[in-house]
Amino acid sequence: MYAVIRYGGKQYRVTPGETVRVERIEGKVGSKVTFTGEDVLAVKTEEKLLRGTDASAAKVVGRIAAQGRSPKVLVMKYRKTKQYRITRGHRQNYTAIEVKDITV
Repeated sequence: MYAVIRYGGKQYRVTPGETVRVERIEGKVGSKVTFTGEDVLAVKTEEKLLRGTDASAAKVVGRIAAQGRSPKVLVMKYRKTKQYRITRGHRQNYTAIEVKDITV
């Protein structure tokens, strides 16, 4: 069984017992997170695939496993004749969610 959830403008395929990194969710490590309604896009069970309004009745429950920051990504802008060089770095915040259960 798996489900497709939407959070932060991205879609994630999750299964029970799996840990997924999503954009930052406010909360402490160990607190409960629930995705319901329009956040659940599809659910695949052993018998059938639920999509749309059928899947919106499903619920995905998990807990926050970690709060952290991704490794730094460096971006460099360079123009060869103008003595123009700029280096910038970016670290994205993330929340690791351990999926406990998917109910239909």
